[in-house]
Amino acid sequence: MGSTPSAAAADYPTAVIADYVFGCMSSNGNTRTALEQCSCSFDVVASLLPYDRYVEASTFLSMQQVSGEKGALFRGGVEQKATIDDLRRAQAEAEIRCFD
Repeated sequence: MGSTPSAAAADYPTAVIADYVFGCMSSNGNTRTALEQCSCSFDVVASLLPYDRYVEASTFLSMQQVSGEKGALFRGGVEQKATIDDLRRAQAEAEIRCFD
């Protein structure tokens, strides 16, 4: 369970990995078990989603939070939806594989 980094994870910068795992741990109780599950979760996401696609999805999700016309550019587009759906599918798979 997340003990050996995957080759795909090597394409992700360390700060991105740490941010993902810290955010996940914060949502899951900041325990040793959460660390193991969240590390596993990251490995699954990284194995299913290339880093560039992860950045795109994260950017779209972040920009959707911007109010007004600027944020509207990032809501509802076909490309944005497909990219975000890819991330959500990877996260759902990680949930199945890594969390009880």
